[in-house]
Amino acid sequence: MAVIAVIVALVVIFGIDARRRTESTLETDTKAASIPSVKVIHPASSVLSSGLALPGNTQAYVDTPIYARTSGYLKNWYFDIGAHVRKGQLMAVIETPELDEQLQVAQADLKSAEANLNLANTTSARYQNLLTTNSVSKQETDVAVSDAAAKKAAVDASTAAVRRLQQLQSFEKIYAPFDGIVTARNIDIGGLIQAGENTTPKELFHLAAIQKIRVFVSVPEAYSTSIKAGGKATLTLDEYPGREFEGTVARNSNAIDSATRTLNVEVDVDNPKGELLPGAYVFVHFKVPQRASNLMIPSNTLLFRHRACRWELFAMGEFSWCR
Repeated sequence: MAVIAVIVALVVIFGIDARRRTESTLETDTKAASIPSVKVIHPASSVLSSGLALPGNTQAYVDTPIYARTSGYLKNWYFDIGAHVRKGQLMAVIETPELDEQLQVAQADLKSAEANLNLANTTSARYQNLLTTNSVSKQETDVAVSDAAAKKAAVDASTAAVRRLQQLQSFEKIYAPFDGIVTARNIDIGGLIQAGENTTPKELFHLAAIQKIRVFVSVPEAYSTSIKAGGKATLTLDEYPGREFEGTVARNSNAIDSATRTLNVEVDVDNPKGELLPGAYVFVHFKVPQRASNLMIPSNTLLFRHRACRWELFAMGEFSWCR
């Protein structure tokens, strides 16, 4: 029993001593960890790169959907997708039987109105001659003159109606408005074509002019003052490795997009062989002058608080507040 008592006593003593030493070590480590460590970083001036490569999207210089101005049935189409058309070339013909009948009726009404006008003019001239000899009354003469004027107005109205229908009839033939490539054809022979204010227009063709290509690029705000209209830029594409296409800065939006902090810039590129296609993804390379910017520090050295105007600069070991 004495031996057991001694063993128990030793276990208790060693346990208390180990716990005491553990608590002492923890206290020491806690005090050491509570001491803040500050890494000092000195601001350095940064020079913007003289070469700037940004992604861009190509667009046709002119991109237009072509609709019909008159209703009817498609009689013929002459160009399919990928076809090169010249300005003024006939692209399609629409049959308009109802419009043709309306035009014939309007022309007949015009002939009738002209015949009535001729008779009214003859009657008016006759009454005016008889009035000089007091053979007819002044009232009868005024009625004849007014009737001739009314018939003249009826002729003018009929002429306008015929002219309107003739203009609508001229829209039976669809011509290319400019030189370009047909990128879409949404009609076929016999298809119904409806035009008017109360109908949803159907696109017949889609025409794109790609002799010159527009490229729109979002330039970061830091380089916005270096991109000037008339400046040169080069384009590179993955499908043409090792090749560069020369372009010119045509214009920019003159406004920084508040969402992306970029400037929208348009670069025009001549495309006589049609190698650049609308909708392609390209890289636009700008040459910008080298210049020293403001002092630069790592972004993680600034800590922005929720309180208004409060900021802390840890890198320099300084703390500042503005209230």
